[in-house]
Amino acid sequence: MDASIRRNQMLELLRKSDRPISAASLAGTYHVSRQIIVGDIALLRAAGNEIEATARGYMIPAASAQLRRRIACRHQSEQMREELYAIVDNGCTVIDVIVEHPLYGQLTGMLQLSNRYEVDQFVEKSLKTEAIPLSFLTEGIHIHTISCPTEEAGDRVESALKEMGVLLT
Repeated sequence: MDASIRRNQMLELLRKSDRPISAASLAGTYHVSRQIIVGDIALLRAAGNEIEATARGYMIPAASAQLRRRIACRHQSEQMREELYAIVDNGCTVIDVIVEHPLYGQLTGMLQLSNRYEVDQFVEKSLKTEAIPLSFLTEGIHIHTISCPTEEAGDRVESALKEMGVLLT
């Protein structure tokens, strides 16, 4: 298959999917290596396509009518699951995590976590791979962009995080 045809088909597949698709899955679908997929994604991005890389794979962000908020938090690594649960249990999605790095400026990690199952997968992957959370770079201080169905849901998240003692105000 011609590389440009593969990239166009990948782009259509990503547009139709409501969930992230892993590079390994794409590699299997198109019978190429994972590294070829990574290169294809880079070329698609360079061509102006908005493709996000999450811990679970690639996705094209959906246009959302939901409200977005940014919330600042500070906690220890072992509180990460509890913090994320507080967000998804109140009906919101954790879009990303942002930290301020002294050398590189703003660093953003895409999360796209909407339920406890996804939170558990994320935390377990962090533990299994011994990956250090971005907030480790900033002594636990970080910002989450969250998507909420209503203002009330966002208020519930902030209240829950405040009660946990992790919300920065």
